Amino acid sequence: MTDLKPLSRRAVGAALLGAALAPAAACGQAQPAQGEVRKPSVDLDPARLAPAFTRAQALPQLRSMIVAQHGKVISERAFRGPSLDTPVNIKSAAKTVLAAVAGAALDRGVLKGLDQPAIALLRRPIPANADPRLRAITIEHLLSMAAGLERTSGQNYGRWVNSGDWVGFAITRPFVAEPGGQMLYSTGTSHILSAVLTAVSGRNTLELTRDWIGKPLGVTVPPWLRDPQGIYFGGNEMLLSPRVLLRFGEMYRNGGMHEGQQVLSRAFVDNSWRSRGGRSPYTGYTYGLGWWIREAGGHPVYFAWGFGGQMVFVIPSQAITVVMTSDPNVRGAATGHVQALHTLVDQGVIAVADNQSV
Repeated sequence: MTDLKPLSRRAVGAALLGAALAPAAACGQAQPAQGEVRKPSVDLDPARLAPAFTRAQALPQLRSMIVAQHGKVISERAFRGPSLDTPVNIKSAAKTVLAAVAGAALDRGVLKGLDQPAIALLRRPIPANADPRLRAITIEHLLSMAAGLERTSGQNYGRWVNSGDWVGFAITRPFVAEPGGQMLYSTGTSHILSAVLTAVSGRNTLELTRDWIGKPLGVTVPPWLRDPQGIYFGGNEMLLSPRVLLRFGEMYRNGGMHEGQQVLSRAFVDNSWRSRGGRSPYTGYTYGLGWWIREAGGHPVYFAWGFGGQMVFVIPSQAITVVMTSDPNVRGAATGHVQALHTLVDQGVIAVADNQSV
């Protein structure tokens, strides 16, 4: 997700959808515990979701949308482009999948803990003149975008991916914050994590993702882009279908469980949905371990976000998961498209579920 823009962009999407959908539920309600369904629940009525799907159809960048509740698909549609079963580029939503792979590594003891120093695990020489803070960067710092290193996203992205050594470039950026401090969204930080996972496991990130995430979910994970040293891109260019993304989001909603199998520990899932590093200056959202965090209508909303509008929204208090895929070649934030997707979820799904269950 490299299309972040300042907060002034956030109002654009609301204007696109606000007049067509019911008002969002009032804020200020007590926040439920993670995974707790707030009210005795009836499944969403597909007819009540029809206005949201009508508005979704009118968004030219949006390609697909799935709404599920209690693990049951309520409504789904591919508006244009690939089918719901076709793998598509999920862009930076791959960071959330990579975080799950790291969680599986922690559960298996391949990684020793969130507080484990990360850079030494790369098994490559650290430059003699390196900032000593480099050795203080932990697994948690990488997962929460709080490594403190200058970002390789945004205006620095091109220089980074055109370098001959992506990991080397990322770890030699100057420090602009302390490790564990300010959130600095950076795809290079995620790529360092992919390199760490490769080094400590002796297996590439594709193999780990297939074995630890794809296999228990019963899904196929296609190969994706690798860096010049052969390390799979940690945080971009992954290919998954909308229906696979739904299984992934549902696994998190169910505390790491899929069809009776514990894919990730509940402790890691709960930890993933705890805010770290303050709010992004570009969006106002907070960040956990690979997940963005906000609130809508009094409900915590956890979401994966990829460039152009590749989204997985999980609303545990309503037992709802929403998947959206969009044209990956258009800057969704710059056009107001991403905020339109948030508004669609808030007013067309969350508010409808609240009103239906009253």
